[in-house]
Amino acid sequence: MSLLFDSADPIDSPVLAPDGAGDERCRWGRPDHRKPIEIGLVNNMGDAALRATERQFARLLRDGAGERRVRLHCFALRSVPRSAAARHRIDSLYSDIADLGRVRLDGLIVTGAEPRKAALRDEPYWDEFRRLVDWAEANTRSTIWSCLAAHAAVLHLDGIERRRLPRKCSGVYTAGKLQRDPMLDDLPATMRVSHSRLNDLDADELSAAGYEVLTRAVGAGVDVFRRDGRSRMVFFQGHPEYDPATLQREFLRDVGRYLAGERDDCPEPPCNYFSSETEARLAAFCDRATADRRPDVIAELPPLALRPGLTAALEVSAVALFGNWLSLLAAES
Repeated sequence: MSLLFDSADPIDSPVLAPDGAGDERCRWGRPDHRKPIEIGLVNNMGDAALRATERQFARLLRDGAGERRVRLHCFALRSVPRSAAARHRIDSLYSDIADLGRVRLDGLIVTGAEPRKAALRDEPYWDEFRRLVDWAEANTRSTIWSCLAAHAAVLHLDGIERRRLPRKCSGVYTAGKLQRDPMLDDLPATMRVSHSRLNDLDADELSAAGYEVLTRAVGAGVDVFRRDGRSRMVFFQGHPEYDPATLQREFLRDVGRYLAGERDDCPEPPCNYFSSETEARLAAFCDRATADRRPDVIAELPPLALRPGLTAALEVSAVALFGNWLSLLAAES
């Protein structure tokens, strides 16, 4: 399936259509013969986040497009385990990864997936993912690798192993520029970006292998980095595509898992994310949940409020980042 849009299109709830539908017209039906930038999205996110991920990347590409037209094509790795409902959606609306070569893509975005194994080489999709990395390097001008996909890509390309963190890196962090790079044009000197991961990459190991670290986040380490070869590879350890409520949804998921006995510790709230009053109430809730651990205790969860100004701060950096990427692709076409 593909989605064709430009900066005037609303994408709050994108309607996905089979590939080829409406290729010569914008969604209102008016003729538009500008050549679109063709972007592929390989969506490996978990079943609960599948649709949200479609919306998030479509929104950022739309908002960053400016006067350009963008066509988004969605693909999925068949080896990522799925529920029956998610598999039905993918079978109905996504193209198979084997069809990548049939679409002339200018750029590719590959998302991460929720870790299932301690070692990436033991993940059920590892062999299929390696083939995807090799294809992207040979057939795209640029590919964005997001979070776990970034970890898996550098492991395959250069043998760089991720390292398990003592605790989950989750929250909104301030990132600063380390290099001058077209990807960072017009971004604030310090940016706000969401991170949500259990593992990390070492900046020195990346630099020694020829990667260039572009931004670093205080408290979260390497943020954006790149590798230039046949394709310009851009790697995100963070999640600039996350909407403001995504970390809240992940936190509630983890609370539910704790109360159901599926994890050992009561999850900490994302850093720099909830208001100070909410953080205090959540600390009391965690004490309550630890003392009386039952699934129905989640009904006592307090109201959740985000920090003032958080939404705007996340949005301005993310839109500029994706706008710059699209500009690089447009200039090379």
